[in-house]
Amino acid sequence: MTILIDNLWKKYGRDYALNGVSLRFEPGKIYGLVGPNGSGKSTTLKMIAGLVYPNIGTVSIENETVTRKISRKVSYLTELDMFYDFFTVKLAIEFYQSQFVDFDIEKAYVLCKEMKLDPNKKIKQLSKGNRGRLKLVLALARKVPIVLMDEPFSGLDPLVRDSIVKSLLSYIDFENQIVIIATHEIDEIEPLLDEVMAIYKGKLIGQENVERLREEQGLSVLNWFKTTVMKLEEEREYTK
Repeated sequence: MTILIDNLWKKYGRDYALNGVSLRFEPGKIYGLVGPNGSGKSTTLKMIAGLVYPNIGTVSIENETVTRKISRKVSYLTELDMFYDFFTVKLAIEFYQSQFVDFDIEKAYVLCKEMKLDPNKKIKQLSKGNRGRLKLVLALARKVPIVLMDEPFSGLDPLVRDSIVKSLLSYIDFENQIVIIATHEIDEIEPLLDEVMAIYKGKLIGQENVERLREEQGLSVLNWFKTTVMKLEEEREYTK
């Protein structure tokens, strides 16, 4: 299972969200797609999930051009909150089971316990943080080769984020899954990552192996990203 993104351009109105982005994702790794809000991260994930189509370029999974039908292979955690408020946590889990044949309801309840979610609690009574936990439960309980997470830790306090980052590792199938996490909260996800890809103003500005970054360059992912952006902006100023 390989995801190939080739020369991707996406325009919203007069502005380009993506400008000629090319990426490759292989199983057995957790990828971080990092950059500030509005840089094109969410658009990239939506392209892989078949929710948005490019103006130019292609997205393919195992040589199959991505359409909405790719949902059978992709679990997508959106940054948006899209729940029926009158559902309980239990009903939300059962609803997902009815929609996806690969949904593992036993795993969902194990994750629920791990995330300290009460199955009988109504969704409208959940805090923003607990709604975020529920989204993680629903995304991770699917048995699919591709897991996409868009800002998965948004709204969670630092202690909760740290706990969830640690527990995530035990629920990922490293041999068979591709996991891509898009976020601007770079520090939180660094312990999870194998590869990091930086997107800035719609363009891919760098890609690195996280372990090599630390060992060979002595840089954290955040420091590498800041340095890369700074060099890019200096070059732009110089060429004006």
